[in-house]
Amino acid sequence: MNYKKTNAPGTTVNRDMMELCADTGNVYETVVIIGKRANQISVEIKNDLSKKLQEFASYNDNPEEVFENREQIEISRYYEKLPKPTLIAAQEYVEGKVYYRNPAKEKEKLQ
Repeated sequence: MNYKKTNAPGTTVNRDMMELCADTGNVYETVVIIGKRANQISVEIKNDLSKKLQEFASYNDNPEEVFENREQIEISRYYEKLPKPTLIAAQEYVEGKVYYRNPAKEKEKLQ
Protein backbone atom coordinates (compact mmCIF):
# COMPACT_ATOMS: atom_id res chain seq x y z
CA MET A 1 0.00 0.00 0.00
CA ASN A 2 1.35 3.37 -0.91
CA TYR A 3 0.11 5.52 1.93
CA LYS A 4 2.64 8.22 1.06
CA LYS A 5 0.73 9.18 -2.07
CA THR A 6 -2.76 8.95 -0.64
CA ASN A 7 -5.21 11.76 -1.22
CA ALA A 8 -6.64 11.42 2.28
CA PRO A 9 -7.15 14.71 4.11
CA GLY A 10 -4.66 15.67 6.79
CA THR A 11 -7.32 16.71 9.27
CA THR A 12 -10.65 15.38 10.45
CA VAL A 13 -13.50 15.51 7.94
CA ASN A 14 -17.23 15.36 8.64
CA ARG A 15 -18.80 12.51 6.69
CA ASP A 16 -22.38 11.58 5.96
CA MET A 17 -22.74 8.22 7.72
CA MET A 18 -25.79 7.23 5.68
CA GLU A 19 -23.76 7.68 2.51
CA LEU A 20 -20.85 5.72 3.99
CA CYS A 21 -22.99 2.77 5.01
CA ALA A 22 -24.83 2.51 1.70
CA ASP A 23 -22.80 -0.59 0.72
CA THR A 24 -23.27 -2.53 3.94
CA GLY A 25 -26.59 -1.15 5.10
CA ASN A 26 -25.26 -1.02 8.66
CA VAL A 27 -23.37 1.90 10.20
CA TYR A 28 -21.63 -0.29 12.77
CA GLU A 29 -20.43 -2.78 10.19
CA THR A 30 -18.99 0.08 8.13
CA VAL A 31 -17.19 1.47 11.17
CA VAL A 32 -15.73 -1.98 11.93
CA ILE A 33 -14.50 -2.35 8.33
CA ILE A 34 -12.83 1.06 8.39
CA GLY A 35 -11.40 0.41 11.87
CA LYS A 36 -9.86 -2.92 10.89
CA ARG A 37 -8.32 -1.39 7.77
CA ALA A 38 -6.97 1.49 9.88
CA ASN A 39 -5.29 -1.05 12.18
CA GLN A 40 -3.67 -2.73 9.17
CA ILE A 41 -2.40 0.61 7.88
CA SER A 42 -1.12 1.56 11.32
CA VAL A 43 0.90 -1.65 11.59
CA GLU A 44 2.30 -1.10 8.08
CA ILE A 45 3.37 2.45 8.86
CA LYS A 46 4.89 1.43 12.20
CA ASN A 47 6.90 -1.38 10.61
CA ASP A 48 8.12 0.91 7.84
CA LEU A 49 9.15 3.60 10.31
CA SER A 50 10.90 1.06 12.53
CA LYS A 51 12.90 -0.28 9.58
CA LYS A 52 14.01 3.21 8.59
CA LEU A 53 14.93 4.21 12.14
CA GLN A 54 16.76 0.92 12.70
CA GLU A 55 19.38 2.09 10.20
CA PHE A 56 20.30 4.91 12.58
CA ALA A 57 20.31 2.82 15.75
CA SER A 58 23.49 2.99 17.78
CA TYR A 59 24.23 0.33 20.31
CA ASN A 60 26.19 2.16 22.99
CA ASP A 61 26.85 0.81 26.45
CA ASN A 62 26.63 4.27 27.94
CA PRO A 63 23.01 5.50 28.13
CA GLU A 64 24.13 9.05 28.99
CA GLU A 65 25.54 9.54 25.52
CA VAL A 66 22.71 10.68 23.32
CA PHE A 67 23.46 11.52 19.73
CA GLU A 68 21.05 13.72 17.86
CA ASN A 69 20.77 12.49 14.32
CA ARG A 70 19.30 15.06 11.93
CA GLU A 71 18.22 12.48 9.34
CA GLN A 72 16.42 10.46 11.99
CA ILE A 73 14.53 13.56 13.14
CA GLU A 74 13.52 14.40 9.56
CA ILE A 75 12.19 10.87 8.98
CA SER A 76 10.19 11.05 12.20
CA ARG A 77 8.74 14.42 11.24
CA TYR A 78 7.75 13.12 7.83
CA TYR A 79 5.81 10.24 9.38
CA GLU A 80 4.17 12.58 11.90
CA LYS A 81 2.85 14.73 9.04
CA LEU A 82 1.22 11.79 7.24
CA PRO A 83 -2.57 11.53 7.52
CA LYS A 84 -3.76 9.36 10.39
CA PRO A 85 -4.49 5.71 9.55
CA THR A 86 -8.21 6.19 10.21
CA LEU A 87 -8.38 8.99 7.64
CA ILE A 88 -6.49 6.90 5.08
CA ALA A 89 -8.78 3.92 5.72
CA ALA A 90 -11.93 6.04 5.41
CA GLN A 91 -10.68 7.52 2.14
CA GLU A 92 -9.90 4.04 0.79
CA TYR A 93 -13.38 2.88 1.77
CA VAL A 94 -15.02 5.84 0.04
CA GLU A 95 -12.96 5.18 -3.11
CA GLY A 96 -13.92 1.49 -3.07
CA LYS A 97 -10.36 0.23 -2.55
CA VAL A 98 -11.18 -1.85 0.53
CA TYR A 99 -12.17 -5.49 0.07
CA TYR A 100 -14.35 -6.87 2.83
CA ARG A 101 -16.69 -9.77 3.36
CA ASN A 102 -19.03 -10.82 6.12
CA PRO A 103 -19.06 -14.60 6.66
CA ALA A 104 -22.33 -14.38 8.63
CA LYS A 105 -24.15 -12.81 5.66
CA GLU A 106 -22.63 -15.34 3.27
CA LYS A 107 -23.83 -18.16 5.51
CA GLU A 108 -27.38 -16.73 5.51
CA LYS A 109 -27.40 -16.63 1.69
CA LEU A 110 -26.42 -20.29 1.48
CA GLN A 111 -29.27 -21.43 3.71
